[in-house]
Amino acid sequence: MVASKNLIIDKKIINVTAKRQVTIPLKFYEQLQFGKEIECFLTHDAVVIRPLSTNDDSFTMEILKDLVAQGYNGDELINEFANQRKNIKKAIGIMIDEADNIAAGKQLSATTKDIFGEK
Repeated sequence: MVASKNLIIDKKIINVTAKRQVTIPLKFYEQLQFGKEIECFLTHDAVVIRPLSTNDDSFTMEILKDLVAQGYNGDELINEFANQRKNIKKAIGIMIDEADNIAAGKQLSATTKDIFGEK
């Protein structure tokens, strides 16, 4: 089955386990070059699962702008940029772990009162 962009190119029916897990067919997995993480989102009539974008240009630009504003330049800028990127990746990992724990019922989520205080 072949079609133009945003239309069905290939189709396969797959099972959903009791734990709501699915196995991505190997052919699809290899063609899309999935890594260890995927991006999943809901549209009006479909769940879309695709490779996690490794394009972090927005983070990169914001980090660089902030570091330049702080007065970094040359090798010092490069070193601090590397440290900041590493810290962001760690923070994202922590946030993903927390979200997984909340979804599994192992951890409570913050309330809007916790985040924004009393109104």
